[in-house]
Amino acid sequence: MSASATPAAALPASVAETERLLAAGGYVADRALATTVHLALAMGRPLFLEGEPGTGKTEIAKVLASGLGRRLVRLQCYDGLDLQAAAYEWNHARQLMAIRLAEASGAAHSTEGRAALEAGIYDRRFLQERPLLSALSGSPAVLLIDELDRADEPFEAFLLEILADFQLSIPELGTIRAETPPIVVLTSNRTREVHDAIRRRCLYQWVDYPDAARERAILASRQPDLPVALSAQIVAFVQALRSGDFFKYPGVAETIDWAAALRALDARELEPVLVEETVGALLKYQDDIAKLRGAEAARLVEAAKEASRPKPVIPF
Repeated sequence: MSASATPAAALPASVAETERLLAAGGYVADRALATTVHLALAMGRPLFLEGEPGTGKTEIAKVLASGLGRRLVRLQCYDGLDLQAAAYEWNHARQLMAIRLAEASGAAHSTEGRAALEAGIYDRRFLQERPLLSALSGSPAVLLIDELDRADEPFEAFLLEILADFQLSIPELGTIRAETPPIVVLTSNRTREVHDAIRRRCLYQWVDYPDAARERAILASRQPDLPVALSAQIVAFVQALRSGDFFKYPGVAETIDWAAALRALDARELEPVLVEETVGALLKYQDDIAKLRGAEAARLVEAAKEASRPKPVIPF
């Protein structure tokens, strides 16, 4: 939903309000993460989130945009990303058409007409906005620069002016400044190190895998119809996987997907056969899947059931 349709909400006034804002969007944040998000909003600083894939970094920007009634402008980074794709591009076809129309009408035949044409050919109406410029223009926005580590290192230099001053310099047109600075969220999966110049302009937070209690709370928020016993077994199973010898551990997103898959099969509790039939929702590499099959799946299922059983209360 755009901010033109829904007025932008006021920023949360405290860490507790920030926690409630995130929770209202289905995001269960620990205190450290909620504090960093709150400080980024209160101080008007970009937020740099780093961590393993699937730990909920991107989701924070989505929840902030929804909860604060702002546009979400997403720049998905990739190898070879350049300024034209990320910030702006001149519409050369429209510029050429304007030149030909001026020549056909005779407006370009005089000295004054040629001067006016040259001055106007780089007018804002010929500028095609890409995500970075779009976030600085128009209604208040949340700018998500997703997976910055996938872009080439030189691309980071393009971001410094935006992160420091919320403005973009266009040589042919001048400097465009945001009337309302966007909330900027950058994410990285740490496939390479992001330059210090980016880090210095941001507030930083490492987003780790959640502990068992928080992951159960996340499942309760995202899959409210999931049986409590099954939810506890799923979380215990996933937590055990993350302590094992696997190439790629499942993130929170995979936990939610696996829970949805088990729920779709009307599962009431974990069973080895169910694990093997649905493991593709949890693990994404064949070597990991092969390692989990058979006796290992049965062992982890039994361990998950044991870990999730209520502990007896010993009376004094």
